[in-house]
Amino acid sequence: MIKIIDVHKNFGEHTVLKGVHLEIKKGQIVALIGGSGKGKSVLLKSVIGLLKPDSGQVLIHQQDISRLSGKKLKKIKEQLGIVFQSAALFDSLTVFENIAFPLKEKTKLSFSQIKEKVAQELANVDLKGCEEKYPAQLSGGMKKRVALARCLVMDPEAILFDEPTTGLDPIITNTIHQLIKRLQQKRNLTALIVSHEIPTIFNIVDKVAMLHEGEILSVGTPEEFIASDNPTIRRFLKGEIE
Repeated sequence: MIKIIDVHKNFGEHTVLKGVHLEIKKGQIVALIGGSGKGKSVLLKSVIGLLKPDSGQVLIHQQDISRLSGKKLKKIKEQLGIVFQSAALFDSLTVFENIAFPLKEKTKLSFSQIKEKVAQELANVDLKGCEEKYPAQLSGGMKKRVALARCLVMDPEAILFDEPTTGLDPIITNTIHQLIKRLQQKRNLTALIVSHEIPTIFNIVDKVAMLHEGEILSVGTPEEFIASDNPTIRRFLKGEIE
């Protein structure tokens, strides 16, 4: 479903991505790992269309989003959802209003239809009954689940997660991971997850891709990564590469 071909991205004289190749098939969960500040979020934003590569292709259903604009780009982007590291909720809006926001902005659904969809997605992320709470009243884990519900309410084919469990304790991290896996299986979603939660993220993904020095160093199953004799991968798994 998502194919990244020879993507390059520079910021001034600083090269972040230098020829990234990665394919994510429909229904797969892929973890994108690598050191801090090495371009994982830049790659994620290139896939979602928030950043335009300097060269290369980002194909969504064989259409290069880096060369699309207007209605064609909007139609492709509507198939994708993103959950940001900070959750990016509107502090002045209730949970219901946060989740309903994209439906009000992008659809012609009636209020009763919106209310039904919001309730359904809140139940899917185990937050039934939290409609009238504000973000300030929520724990970190609850905020991440609200952000996920807001993403799911638009029925995307694929979701991109940028560090979805940053700042959460191990128990809540595991809860969020298992929720992602459960929803992916239920809805046959495609997912790309940028994560530092090594090796716990390996429990829910089909493949792992390691970004190193601006390129994809290796792609394989979690088992293959754990068993790898590549010295860079070994150092990263031991926490020796930040």
